[in-house]
Amino acid sequence: MTASDAAMTKQVHQIKHFLLSQYFSDGLRVTFALLVPSLIFYNLGQFQTGVTLSMGAVFASIADAPGPVHHRRNGMLASCGFAFAVSLVTGFARLNGYVLGAEVLLLTFFFSMFNVYGNRAAAVGLAALLSLVLFMDRPGELTQVPLQSGLVLLGGLWYTCLSLLLYRLQPYRSARQALGESIREIAQFLAIKARFYDQKTTLTDDYRLLVAQQVKVSEKQDAVRELLFKGRQLVKESSPTGRALVLTFVDSVDLYEQITATYYDYNLLRERFGETGLLSDVSALISQMASEFDRVGYAIQSNLPYRRKVDFIPQLEQLKARIDAIGEEDKTASNLVLRKILVNLRVLNRKYTDMLVYFDAQQSRQQVSLTHLEMNRFVSHQAIDPKSILDNITKQSVVFHHAVRVALACLVGFIVVRLLNHGPHSYWVLLTIIVILKPGFSLTKERNVQRIIGTLAGGLIGVTVLLLVEDQSIRFAFLVVFMIVSYSFQRTNYIVMVLFMTPFILILFSMMGVGFWGVAEERVLDTLLGSVIAFLASYLLFPDWEAEQLTQLMQEVLDANINYLHKLAEQLSGKSVKLVDYKLVRKQVYVSSANLSAAFQRMISEPKNKQRNRKEIHQFVVLNHLLTSNIATLTSGLASKELPTAQEDILRPVRRSLGVLQESLKKFDPTRTPFPAEPLIAESSSPEKSSLNTDEHFLKEQLEFIQRVSTDIAKVTTAVLK
Repeated sequence: MTASDAAMTKQVHQIKHFLLSQYFSDGLRVTFALLVPSLIFYNLGQFQTGVTLSMGAVFASIADAPGPVHHRRNGMLASCGFAFAVSLVTGFARLNGYVLGAEVLLLTFFFSMFNVYGNRAAAVGLAALLSLVLFMDRPGELTQVPLQSGLVLLGGLWYTCLSLLLYRLQPYRSARQALGESIREIAQFLAIKARFYDQKTTLTDDYRLLVAQQVKVSEKQDAVRELLFKGRQLVKESSPTGRALVLTFVDSVDLYEQITATYYDYNLLRERFGETGLLSDVSALISQMASEFDRVGYAIQSNLPYRRKVDFIPQLEQLKARIDAIGEEDKTASNLVLRKILVNLRVLNRKYTDMLVYFDAQQSRQQVSLTHLEMNRFVSHQAIDPKSILDNITKQSVVFHHAVRVALACLVGFIVVRLLNHGPHSYWVLLTIIVILKPGFSLTKERNVQRIIGTLAGGLIGVTVLLLVEDQSIRFAFLVVFMIVSYSFQRTNYIVMVLFMTPFILILFSMMGVGFWGVAEERVLDTLLGSVIAFLASYLLFPDWEAEQLTQLMQEVLDANINYLHKLAEQLSGKSVKLVDYKLVRKQVYVSSANLSAAFQRMISEPKNKQRNRKEIHQFVVLNHLLTSNIATLTSGLASKELPTAQEDILRPVRRSLGVLQESLKKFDPTRTPFPAEPLIAESSSPEKSSLNTDEHFLKEQLEFIQRVSTDIAKVTTAVLK
């Protein structure tokens, strides 16, 4: 296959993935819900009524993010209620500029504080703010205000009913799509691991890609946990499909741990075995495994059957023969590393085989009980308590700072628009401010750039279509396509969303009889004005720089790794560790590491004078990844009975590592209470066991390496806190 053929195949694969994704389904649903009321009432000669109903559907759709169905239902109903109330109040407040300005200030602050309750509540607040903005300059008599607000409510309820009906018809679709995407991100993580064995790559770049991919895996796994572990139907029912989804996700998390556990001294590996060509074969085999895992995820996501294309056993046997041949020439202990790599590859192949059971769920997993998983412990629960908002009205609260910024920026935008008398669609200025301003400067900056580029490019596309296409039916077809693409990317790629939403809006106004040149010019100018106000607000008004948040995230990573190492110590000393407790600690490690990595990536996009200890924090991120990988290597070995229970002298590095890590944590948090030493006491080594066998030698080497990494973490921690 030529390079062009491979590129074409990849593009076709990506298009298929998009068309079968959850996001494309969302785009179709939202587009359908918006078009139906408008088309029906357009044919009845009451187009404005249809548009108002469609606006209500838009407000409800904002809170319809993937998640448990009861959370989606509550979010949509809350959006309907708030949109109705805000549109009603705004309809009367618009009669007086001062009253309307006060409403803008108070409501933008209040609904921005909804970020306290998480992403879905923040979406509800955004829906309410959009209803405020869109009804500020809406024409009409006072007597029509209750009717228009009622239509908004009806439109929201129409969308809510449609969404819940589609869920009833396909209750597993969202879970399958989320699980498939999660497995595909893990496959990409494995593909990056393959690069470490490729001498053509740079290890620094490999670690950078790995850390960035870790963030994506964590996000996808959290989304699946929300769907599966909070979905009452999936957790409580006894259908084979529900059980298969949950257990396959558990298998995928175990797979991710196994991939994370495959850490070695790659510099030494390349130096020692690079000329043999063996590492290139290992890299190629891992890449092939990653491709197969990607195919498994794709099959689950699209609900299609999967046929195994590759049997890895012959390749593993060939690799074993080559390793044995090298071992006959080189009797040193370092050859043990190659055999450990082979063991890990065999484990990956076993995980691959286990995951294929999903496609034969009824026969293979019908009798499996899920009660032992204690799923509720793996997901967070956010109570909607009004006291949480009051508790966050403090100088230290990031959410409070964000709410103040949004309120003041919107007030400034409102005043500027009123002073300039800036056209019939001046609400676009406030709309831009609301959707661009985020709690962190880096996200606001990113949204700003994306909004401007998307608006300019989208405006060019829209004007081109309107100039070249005069047939209304063809224009309507373009409008539908632009709507579907825009709403498909609204949760994943903001620039693509804006790029297609802008021409969709231009075509819509053109079909309503409004000159598109004036609309295009006004949208561009309003977007630029709103972007400038939002950017200045994020930089000047109580800015929250990522560097100020990183120390807390570093504490969380240290704390998680201490807990992880402590569980390993308990296993090594012969104590029984509950599987659920171990998995909870493992999840804490992965989530905290991903949060730190994401925050670090955001920090390096901020102004350089606001960045602190960039080099040292990057070292901290990488070293903690190495620590996690090596702990995972040993815990997986203990779980598979490949490693022995440690003697007292072998446990000594664990004790020292825990002591060093806890001292590092104390530098962040002096009130930290250390773990007791009791779980680390093992039986003293007897004279008969004074010499170490191969597995014990490997265990001791790994524990000593963990101690060295812990010491390096302590040094980096000191440098960061200077």
